[in-house]
Amino acid sequence: MMRHTVLEPRFVKGVPRDLEPGVLYVSMEYGTVVHSCCCGCGYEVVTPLTPTDWHLTFDGEGVSLWPSVGSWYLPCQSHYVIEGNRVWEAGPWSKVRIEAEQGRDKRAKAKFYSRPDATMETCSAPAEEAATKHSETMLVSLPAKLRRWFFL
Repeated sequence: MMRHTVLEPRFVKGVPRDLEPGVLYVSMEYGTVVHSCCCGCGYEVVTPLTPTDWHLTFDGEGVSLWPSVGSWYLPCQSHYVIEGNRVWEAGPWSKVRIEAEQGRDKRAKAKFYSRPDATMETCSAPAEEAATKHSETMLVSLPAKLRRWFFL
């Protein structure tokens, strides 16, 4: 059961160190959305906004994040969708389904970032920080991003 069923979007430059539960911090400058897990466990959930990770829409009132948020690395393993500031609980996934999705994610990233117009650096976090990460962080140069936005 989700403890937070509505999130307040806050557009910020940088994400604060201490997260307020029920707040969705959106940093366009850093291309990331961060919030305290909606189940109430208190863990930080980071959703990077990249062509192979999450997409954010804002209609002037509500924020939606796609695809769903699956906190597979957290003890709670919460799974939910954020649509128009509302949180919709999604069903749990089996270990097999989670591993299949993680494999699909890695293949999508490898395919996208192997393109000639993209540069990639992989940053790995220490094991204790891995619980707050949903996926690997990929850094792409600004000129490469701009070329993709304007020429695709």
